[in-house]
Amino acid sequence: MVDTKVAEHRTLRFQTPEQMWTEVDRVVAADRAGNLRRTGNWTTGQCLGHLATWINFAYDGYPIKPPWIIKIILRLMKNRYLRGALPRGARIPNVEGGTLGIEPLGLDQGLATFRSAWDRLVKAPPSGSNIIFGPLTHDEWIQGHLRHAELHLGFLHPA
Repeated sequence: MVDTKVAEHRTLRFQTPEQMWTEVDRVVAADRAGNLRRTGNWTTGQCLGHLATWINFAYDGYPIKPPWIIKIILRLMKNRYLRGALPRGARIPNVEGGTLGIEPLGLDQGLATFRSAWDRLVKAPPSGSNIIFGPLTHDEWIQGHLRHAELHLGFLHPA
C-alpha cells in the first residue's frame, strides 16, 4: 500500500466544474489508452466512485457520525478546506481502509456513478448540513467537492 502522504501527487486547482470535467476526461482517456500512471492506491474507477459516494452521502445521509470535538475543530478550518488543498493521507478513525466508497469499480461504472452524482449536485444543493462543516451554500458544496476531486485526481497522471 502506498503512503499517500508522501506519494507523488499532481497539484490541481479547479475553479469551475467545467475545469474538473476537462481533467476527468483527460484521465479517463489516458486510462482507456493504457497511458495512465497511478501514484495512489486506487484505480480510476475507484477514485470516481469514491468521489460520487461522498456527494451522494450529502443527499442520502452519512453512514458515520464524527465525534463532536472533531466537528468543532474542523468547522474552524472550513474556509481553509473549501479554498485550499485538502490534506493527503487523511484517514477516518475506525473505518476499514480509512474512508468509505472505495469498493473496486470498473472505469465505466465509476465514471457513470460520478457523472450522476455530480449532475445531482449541480442541479440543487443537499437539503441537509455537511457532516463536518454544517450548513453550506450551494457554491460551498460545489467548491468542497471540487477540492475533493483535486485531491484524488492528483494521484492519476495522464501521459
